[in-house]
Amino acid sequence: MIKAWLNAARLRTLPLSISGIIVGSGMAAHLGAFDAQILSLALLTTIGFQVLSNFANDLGDSQKGTDNAQRVGPARAIQSGLLSQKQMRLAIIIMSLVSFSSALLLIYKSVENLSTKEIYAYIVLAIACIIAAISYTVGKNAYGYRALGDFMVFLFFGFVSVVGVFMLYGKGFQWLTIFPAISIGAWSTAVLNLNNLRDIENDRIMNKRTIAVNLGFEKGKIYHVILVCSGLATWFFCVYLLATVHSNYFLFLALIPSIGFVLHLQRTIQEQSPANLDKELKKVALFTFFSALLFAILLNLASQ
Repeated sequence: MIKAWLNAARLRTLPLSISGIIVGSGMAAHLGAFDAQILSLALLTTIGFQVLSNFANDLGDSQKGTDNAQRVGPARAIQSGLLSQKQMRLAIIIMSLVSFSSALLLIYKSVENLSTKEIYAYIVLAIACIIAAISYTVGKNAYGYRALGDFMVFLFFGFVSVVGVFMLYGKGFQWLTIFPAISIGAWSTAVLNLNNLRDIENDRIMNKRTIAVNLGFEKGKIYHVILVCSGLATWFFCVYLLATVHSNYFLFLALIPSIGFVLHLQRTIQEQSPANLDKELKKVALFTFFSALLFAILLNLASQ
């Protein structure tokens, strides 16, 4: 049973979900505003939202019949019979309560850094995260079936994650956080696009109108290149600016994982079988995670 729940939680997606938290916290630490409790609660909250989203995705695609024998990716928990829809509904309720409670604790810990309006805004944002996580595939108007999943991933994994957590440390809004937010958001969207390219044939049959389905396989790969390259461009700019302004040239080492992105794009462009793109999902997620981790560590080494 534990293995079934771990399968439903989709652990391989978790490094991607915490990348924005690492970047936002790293930038706050560079300004002398690091708080281990805020970081811990932010990580716990974002993991909670991600697991909630994965549970809801398992349920929603199962209800709509999208998870079937023709689907290319790994078998889902409900699809494979490991868990029932009733069990998953209960798990979604529990994870909603857990993640919301974690978010409230995070806001409470950060309350001295926020204005009254910002406190209420973060509470509304936490509720919005839960609604977005569930409604991606659950319900008649699931936005994941209306080609809106990419935008929501870009927004929540990028801007909400990076800029949102940065502001919790009490440094307000800083325009420079926009650039890594775009990078993390674009690369996270690229992971979703790979997932949708992999499942493009089955999604088309099941009327799941993702951007990949709307564009087609070849144009979907071009869209993928645009996402990854947009992320690289803003990432290079952010690293270059911070490295030169603060004379921290070790920060350029944070560009090392970018080599992996280039090799990944070459393989993706050449690939003609949607099914073979599945192995690229983990790679992009890990490139994003290690880019974020190196960036946060190297940015703060010079500050010691």
